[in-house]
Amino acid sequence: MSRPMTLAEKIIARAAGLASVAPGNVVTCAVDLAMMHDSGGPRRVKPLLEKLGVKVWNPDKVVVVTDHYVPAVDAESAAILDLTRKWTKQQGIEAFHDMQGICHVVLPERGHLQPGMFVVGGDSHSPTGGAFGCFMFGIGATEMAGVLATGETWVRVPGTILIEWNGRLGRGLSAKDIMLRLCAELGMGGGDYQVVQYAGEAVRAMGMAERMTLCNMAAELGGQTGMIAPDATTRDFLLQAGAKNVDIETWQPDPGATYLKHLSFDASMLAPQVAAPHSPANAASVEQHCGVAIDQAYIGACTGAKLEDLHMAAEILRGRKVASGLRLLVAPASARITTQAASDGTLAALTEAGAILLSTGCGACAGYGAGVLAEGEVCISSTARNFKGRMGAGTSKVYLGSPYTVAAAAVAGRISDPREMLAEKPR
Repeated sequence: MSRPMTLAEKIIARAAGLASVAPGNVVTCAVDLAMMHDSGGPRRVKPLLEKLGVKVWNPDKVVVVTDHYVPAVDAESAAILDLTRKWTKQQGIEAFHDMQGICHVVLPERGHLQPGMFVVGGDSHSPTGGAFGCFMFGIGATEMAGVLATGETWVRVPGTILIEWNGRLGRGLSAKDIMLRLCAELGMGGGDYQVVQYAGEAVRAMGMAERMTLCNMAAELGGQTGMIAPDATTRDFLLQAGAKNVDIETWQPDPGATYLKHLSFDASMLAPQVAAPHSPANAASVEQHCGVAIDQAYIGACTGAKLEDLHMAAEILRGRKVASGLRLLVAPASARITTQAASDGTLAALTEAGAILLSTGCGACAGYGAGVLAEGEVCISSTARNFKGRMGAGTSKVYLGSPYTVAAAAVAGRISDPREMLAEKPR
């Protein structure tokens, strides 16, 4: 009888064609799906595949998304997008989502993920897919070329760090606050390139958008990936996205599985978190940063501009105005989210408050296109990272917070506790 396995070990064993695996084993796995975007994808792998004299092993198992250089703002951006579109067509890849949103959001939104899949992505925030019970991690262009040529990759089986959040989050708090707290508690290397698996009452109560934020920012903890065992919430989301026969029963950790660490936190005791420049690990309670004046507030990125994130911001902004002399920029994470937010009145609430609506895409989060910062400017952002110079000039300063906290700062003109503004409004 095989040893009890964690969720990650079960998926890796299946992909490797083995009955069982254990941490430290080096195995070769068949890849169920490979995802690339315009920045690190075709323009990087095309010359490598040409040198090898091969084409994509299975076009039906590849997804390409344009999200970094969209819409093109100069001739160089346009050339990168042109190459991406032509290469994707030449390779016969039908799952091409052009200017439809950020890859980590588009992938599950379009029904490409299923529990139990072994997935690689050409971006460091690929662990987002772990919210759906997948083993999904980021790889570089050279390794991606190998996957595209062979349909396989090797992996050293990671251990799993189980992090439980029990209790319930208070009003004005979100998954982003949980992750900033973990970044401060564990540090940027606390995940030790292992699996970070989330569980507990607070996690079970979350919708998929919030779970995606938890898994996405496993990258900020230094984990290989983040994961959440699938449940009815997972199944309902994927069925609505067009998936069929979603299996949540098979893909559960075994009773008695061994974990590297088991950490437990109380969500009901958590205060809104803000990370000071220039690291997510510089997080602390919002009260330690209250009063810091800002020039720009940014609600965007795979971590901070899903529909639920926009709802959070609208809860603060509805009936209020953005402070004079301050820019509030909003870049929804996908075209579908933009449509949904327009239909339910969320965009109206944001723009009536003075927010400026930007195109969907990675945008200023990665230092591309509209919204980048000038020398010395201060921004509070719903993005996952605030490394020096990432969002613009090297002397700019970026603070990180939840959409609630970013919106509250936009109204006050300075970093503020969003709970104070929410207390002025009935539920």
